[in-house]
Amino acid sequence: MTKYEMLYILDTALADEAKEAIIKKFEEVVSSNGTVEKTDRWGVKKLCYPINYKNEGFYVLMTFEAEAAVVQELKRIAQITDGVIRRLITKR
Repeated sequence: MTKYEMLYILDTALADEAKEAIIKKFEEVVSSNGTVEKTDRWGVKKLCYPINYKNEGFYVLMTFEAEAAVVQELKRIAQITDGVIRRLITKR
């Protein structure tokens, strides 16, 4: 299994419960066929440039170990999840 990092930005307009639900959903996808090492909630930070007329986002960094198929599934789920502004998955 390969180690990865997933940095994603959530919409600040979401309620705290909705943010936690999205974070938990991503962790469950990884846990089904891998292991989540750590999930860091960086909090609200200013974006470098406006995305969808928003200037701030809630940053989350998740480090995990999984197969390539799990990464593809994470990309697919992040793309169709409302509230996710951007995501980036890289190998560690």
